Amino acid sequence: MSGTVKTSPPPPATTPPATLGPLGPLGLFTILLGAALPLIDFFIVNVALTTIDKDLKAGPALLELVVAGYGLAYAVLLVLGGRLGDTFGRRRLFLVGLAGFGLTSLACGLAPNAWVLVISRVAQGATAAMLMPQVLGTIQASTTGHRKTRAVGLYGATQGLSMVTGQILGGVLVAADLWHTGWRAIFLVNVPIAIVGLLMAPRTVPATRSPRPAPIDVPGTVLLTATLAALLLPLTEGRAAGWPAWTWVSLAASPVLAFAFQRVEARADRQGRVPLVPPSLLRLPTLRRGLALLPPFGIGFGGLMFVLAIVLQRGLRMSSVLAGLALVPLAVAVFVASFVGPWLVVRLGAGRVVMVGCLLQLVGGVLLFLTFWRGWPHIDTWALAPSFAIVGFGQGLALPMLFRVVLSEVPQEHAGVGSGVMTTTQQASLALGVATIGSLFLAGLGPWGMHTSLLVALLAWLGAVAMTGVLSLRLPRGVA
Repeated sequence: MSGTVKTSPPPPATTPPATLGPLGPLGLFTILLGAALPLIDFFIVNVALTTIDKDLKAGPALLELVVAGYGLAYAVLLVLGGRLGDTFGRRRLFLVGLAGFGLTSLACGLAPNAWVLVISRVAQGATAAMLMPQVLGTIQASTTGHRKTRAVGLYGATQGLSMVTGQILGGVLVAADLWHTGWRAIFLVNVPIAIVGLLMAPRTVPATRSPRPAPIDVPGTVLLTATLAALLLPLTEGRAAGWPAWTWVSLAASPVLAFAFQRVEARADRQGRVPLVPPSLLRLPTLRRGLALLPPFGIGFGGLMFVLAIVLQRGLRMSSVLAGLALVPLAVAVFVASFVGPWLVVRLGAGRVVMVGCLLQLVGGVLLFLTFWRGWPHIDTWALAPSFAIVGFGQGLALPMLFRVVLSEVPQEHAGVGSGVMTTTQQASLALGVATIGSLFLAGLGPWGMHTSLLVALLAWLGAVAMTGVLSLRLPRGVA
C-alpha cells in the first residue's frame, strides 16, 4: 500500500472544463454586445418601415410580417435555445447564434423583394433565439456574488438601452444612406459587429454547460411553439388581414394548447424526465412573481416605442434623424439609471427599486400625455425631453432590477432554461405590445385621427405601467 497513491475519481464526462476561468470584463463586454443585437433589431425597423414600403412596395400586411415574423420566431424558440445551450455548451451556441445572426442580417440587407425580406427576418429571429439565452446562462454559470449582481445589472441596462438605441440608430442610418444602401444599412450594420463578436468570444468567454445535460423535450418544445404562435400570429397579423376566421380559431386554440403544454410538462416531471420548462423553476417565488411583471412591462414599452416611431415622423413631421434624436434623453436616462440602481438596491432592495422605477415611469408618462394633449401638433424635441428623461430613468431602474429578482434563485444547472423562460416572456410581451397598443393606435387613425389615437395609446401604456407597479408590491424585499 505504501506505493499506492490515492487519487480522487475523475469528474463525470458531462462536466465541462472551465476553459477560461470566470467571466472577465472583456468576456462580459463580448456577450453583452451579442445581447444588444437582437433587441436593437426588434426596434430598429420601426423607423424604416415607410422607406422599406416605398422601395419594395410591400404593403401593410407584409410590412407587419417584417416586424412580426422576427418577433414570433425569436419568442417561440428562446426556451429551446436555452436548453440547447445547457446541453451542448453555452459558448458554442453563442457562436452559432451570432454567426447565424450575421448571415441572416446580410440576407435581410440584400433582400430583392418583400417576401425574401420576411423570410430572412424569420430566420434572423430564430438565430437570435439561439444567441440570447446564452448570455444570461453564461453570467449565471461563470460568476458569483458581487460579480454576478453587477453583470446581471449591466445585462438589464443593456436591454433597456437597446430598446431605445434601436430606433435612434435606425433613424440615423436611414437618413445617412451609407453608400446608397438606404434602409438596408439597418441590417448590414450587424455584419461587422457579429464578426467582432465571433473573433472575441473564443478568447474571452468561458465555456459552460449544465453539469447534468438532458435530452431535448420534443413534445414540450412543439406545444410551447404552437401555443405562442397561436397567440402572437393572429394578434400581429389580424388587423392588416381584416380579422379572417383563422385568426379567431387560432386565438381560441392558444389556451387549449397552453393547457396541453402544462399537462405534458407535469407528466414528464412525474416520470423522471427533464421537461423543457421544469415545474420546479416555476415554483421559485422570485422567478414566478418577477415573471408576472414582465408582460405588462413589456406590452407597455413595446407598444409605446412603436407608436412613437409613427407619431414623431408622421404626426409631428420630424425627419428620421430628428425623430431618433428626440429619444436621446430617454436613452441617456436609461444609461445613468443603470449606475444609480445598484446604489439604491443596497438601501431599498431590488423589489422596491422596481416599484420606484414604475412610479417614475408613471410621472414621466403623465407629463408626456399632457405635453401631447396641450401642445399638439406644435411640439419639438425640447418639449419632449423632460418627460422622456423621466420615463427613461424609471425604465433604467426597473428593468435591470427585475431581471435580478427573476434570476436570483435559479440553480446553475438550469441557467440557460431560466434565462430562456425570462427572455421568452419579455420578447413575447414586447411583440404583444406592438400587436395590442400598436393595433389600437393604428385602428383609431381613421375614425379618431392621430392626436386622439395617440392619447388613447398613451393611456393604455400608462395602465400597463400602473399594473406593473401594483404587481411589484409582491416582489420579495430581501433580494439584493
